[in-house]
Amino acid sequence: MTNDLLRRDVRILADMLGEIISQLAGPKALEMVEEIRLLARERRGGSREAEQQLAERIAAFDYGQARTVARAFSIFFDLANIAEDRQRVRVLREREARLEPQPIPETLAAAIAELKQAGFAAEAVQEALDHLSVELVFTAHPSEAKRRSIRAKLRRMRHALEELDRDDLLPRERRRSLASLRAELSVIWQTEFLRPGRPTVLEEVERGLSIMPRVWEVVPAVYRSLENALAEHYPGHAFRVPVFLQFGSWMGGDRDGNPHVTADVTARTLCQLRNSAIDRHLQICKQMYDYLTISETAAPRSEQLTERVEAALAQWPPLAEALANVAPHEAYRRWIKTIEWRLGQSRVTDIEAPALSGDYGDGGELVADVAAICDCLAADYGSLLSDSIARRWYELVRTFGLHLTRLDIRQDARRYQEVLTEIFQSLGVTPDFAALDDAARAKVLGDTMDFDGDVPIDKLGPLAADTVRLYKLMQRAMVRFGSQCLGANVISLTRSASDVLGVLWLWRHAQAAAPRSGQRRSAAELKIAPLFEKIGDLQRASQTLRSMLGNPHYANYLASQGNRQVVMVGYSDSTKDGGYLAACWGLQRAQSELHRVAAQHGVSLTFFHGRGGSLGRGGGPAARGILSLPSETLDGTLRLTEQGEVLAERYDDVQIAYRHLEQVTWATLVGSTVRKQAPQAEWVELLEQLSQRSLAVYRDLVDQPGFMQFFAETTPIDEIENLPIGSRPARRRGERSLGDLRAIPWVFSWTQNRTIIPAWYGLGTALAETKQRDPAAWTAIGEMYEKWPFFQATIDNAELALAKADMYVAQRYASLNDGGESRGVIWSRILAEFGRSREAILDVVGEPELLAATPWFQRSIEARNPYIDPLNLIQIEFMRRRRSQAGIETGAAEEERLRDLLRLTVQGIAAGMRTTG
Repeated sequence: MTNDLLRRDVRILADMLGEIISQLAGPKALEMVEEIRLLARERRGGSREAEQQLAERIAAFDYGQARTVARAFSIFFDLANIAEDRQRVRVLREREARLEPQPIPETLAAAIAELKQAGFAAEAVQEALDHLSVELVFTAHPSEAKRRSIRAKLRRMRHALEELDRDDLLPRERRRSLASLRAELSVIWQTEFLRPGRPTVLEEVERGLSIMPRVWEVVPAVYRSLENALAEHYPGHAFRVPVFLQFGSWMGGDRDGNPHVTADVTARTLCQLRNSAIDRHLQICKQMYDYLTISETAAPRSEQLTERVEAALAQWPPLAEALANVAPHEAYRRWIKTIEWRLGQSRVTDIEAPALSGDYGDGGELVADVAAICDCLAADYGSLLSDSIARRWYELVRTFGLHLTRLDIRQDARRYQEVLTEIFQSLGVTPDFAALDDAARAKVLGDTMDFDGDVPIDKLGPLAADTVRLYKLMQRAMVRFGSQCLGANVISLTRSASDVLGVLWLWRHAQAAAPRSGQRRSAAELKIAPLFEKIGDLQRASQTLRSMLGNPHYANYLASQGNRQVVMVGYSDSTKDGGYLAACWGLQRAQSELHRVAAQHGVSLTFFHGRGGSLGRGGGPAARGILSLPSETLDGTLRLTEQGEVLAERYDDVQIAYRHLEQVTWATLVGSTVRKQAPQAEWVELLEQLSQRSLAVYRDLVDQPGFMQFFAETTPIDEIENLPIGSRPARRRGERSLGDLRAIPWVFSWTQNRTIIPAWYGLGTALAETKQRDPAAWTAIGEMYEKWPFFQATIDNAELALAKADMYVAQRYASLNDGGESRGVIWSRILAEFGRSREAILDVVGEPELLAATPWFQRSIEARNPYIDPLNLIQIEFMRRRRSQAGIETGAAEEERLRDLLRLTVQGIAAGMRTTG
């Protein structure tokens, strides 16, 4: 039945799109779109005649025809995506109704049931909960090309589809829902898909905050789900439910390769996050004021709140005006008005300005004030109002405080070396800090760690001066807003202990400088997080950590934080550097080694996983990824990035957002308790061999002469780098090299031309040679796939990537390369490795075709391919035309038209492929 509803939705939306094209672009435009659609379907059905006709028809397109077809297919994918999302929600709801009272899999209710079945006593469950901490970090990575206004329209269309499912829908209500769909779709057709220019950093922050209404709505439901499960399986036991869900952000704090993120921008971001949180709490204040109309004349209680109000009036006399119109016998309302007044006093536009009387310094004070309402309601009414708006507010306050999302700071380790070189030159400490080896740099930093003098900012260059201001800002923010306003201070491309000690030096200087500027010193410490990304850095990561923990200055710093260290591992640059299998195994092995070194020093690690949405950047199902991590490294704490278009996919629908948060928390809880397991030693040894062979095969490809030219000419990298979808440049240092090209455009480009190299290349040769050389090892590989979650996830993600790849389309892109002999060598290797990888994967999973075990996914890809192909062919044709005009004076208008068309195809292909960033 549910599949019938999916087909109904797709048919309604597709027919409606056809009607709108005919009305707004003309019947001939619709005829052209339909012709291309039918030819593409016939080509996919095996017709060589249709294949030739499709290529010729698109080659003959003028700009207007190409734009019409590209817009039509791009919009179709947006419609198909919301229909599939609606279907996912139906399936989840149907499954929950069918299994009631048993929980559906991968929920907190299922986790607690599993703990109970495994024999966990209530005390053991409490201990597991005390360690549970999941933080999802929204990053500034710009792989979401869709405008926020279009996303909002698609959300409204999703709601209209939901209305059509109602059993009691009246004919007039159905007509209204269909009219709403038609109106939104008509506006989308007439809306420019791409932003007119790159967003500023602060606009990027605002865009990122657009998902928060759904997050805000579902978080209390996640907490309630856990509380209900605990009450069901451990009746009568009073559990303490910690704040196990938190959220962070890189937007406004990620300055790695982004010169637009300055100390001033970060200061304004912190204020914006605080004020956004205050606005949301003020909305709840109004709801609470309408809800809690309880009067002491009818229920003579709430003495505690009356006392709190009187104490607040005595402390802040201006509060009296805000309470003047609230009846004295309405204690709840008077206390809510007190909170509302204090929230208004807490707004900040300038972090350096003095605080207003009565403001909340941090979220802790607000938590206590809201808790007082919940305590009084519990004392006065027991469980009668246990699931009230007050309880939901309490969970929101605990989770989001007055910071909304904790702001991470990120910078490249090489930039820090440049900054410290300038600082030490200006202080006369050493003439060239960057030229020293790691041990010498660590000694300089250690010898000057207690430096409490002034750094002459006026003698420093822009980057160094701004960095000094940034660290003073962070010190000030912790004093003014509390430590929760800041998350981790991430050091990308960390290669040595001195990279981390340098950040500690800057932080210690900011702390020492604070009193002299009239600020009290914050007792809280900045959370410093090295980021290990490239293959060599991952191999040396445990030695780097050992050097860090062995340094007395760093050891003392860490002791003040309970000896817990955040370590970030990057799934993007590691894959770009070493290929898919070497990166997957390098990350897995590094985490185990880092855990072992930390344990030797009595330190606990929280791993921060820098996963992207694409399969070449650690993508795939989030819960599966968590359960595939080394068991010993999962101690209940986890940080995870949410990047690019996955923000819209996971948080634009309330029910999908709820499901995602439950799945991630479920995986973290069961993975750190009942599902711990260690791989066999022979598996580890075998995977090390596979990894080394895969690395050699991958590097042999990317180190080929002419490879970067091949990449530049056979992918739309130029168009992607110039897309106005993010504030950050596509390259760290403006170089067109593999090392400095960012992983996002790298993966995005290979997905556009349908090769998806980062998610499989090298795997096939490693597996095929093992099968031919060592039958016993091949048998072990089969056991690894059946019994080792890490290897299973690795193979399954590669299988999905291979199913999405298309060598016919990729070969047409390869024809754009003028590399001569090198083109033939590179393309033949890609094609041969694809065949080997496909066959090897099928051998491992024991299926006759890719995704045979998940036929619904297979059908989804097969249904999308005929609509993606024309977009690829249009992109290829107009890339060729644009390049043929290079050096020819065509006029700015013509150049802009070609650029916009290619950007349109980029967006359409991304929507069709999904998880591309």
